Amino acid sequence: MYDFAPAADADKATLYADLLSAADALTRDEPDAVANMANLSALIWQFLPDLNWAGFYRMVEDELVLGPFQGKAACIRIPLGRGVCGTAAQTRETQLVADVHAFPGHIACDAASASEIVVPVVHDGRLIGVLDLDSPRPARFDSADQQGLEALVARVAGRIG
Repeated sequence: MYDFAPAADADKATLYADLLSAADALTRDEPDAVANMANLSALIWQFLPDLNWAGFYRMVEDELVLGPFQGKAACIRIPLGRGVCGTAAQTRETQLVADVHAFPGHIACDAASASEIVVPVVHDGRLIGVLDLDSPRPARFDSADQQGLEALVARVAGRIG
């Protein structure tokens, strides 16, 4: 059994360093991509406060398809270029959105979501999917979150694709 716990008073740099270490330990020797996405979703949910959704959408043929996650039931399929996830997948650039209601074409799977960050998962030049985090708090995510999540995705991309 694994027992990972974030320090209650950790700053973001420490929190993300601990999250990266835990994610590395959980996924390092596991070849199953779905198992790794499931454990990563659970770790993120445990480590990062103020989330109402954390998980993956997988690239299947020419659209994003729901993968392992923590939170309320979610949209199952998202076309490329649509909403925050589809935009991140199409551009292969992280989308940091302080107010999802101001994002053109936002897809509201959970009406409680106010802010969102989506990081594309790319391995060997191939888009594997996206990591999607939602929060009920406006402007929940900042550049420190972006850097931490991009480092996490870079470390595990080959283990989930």
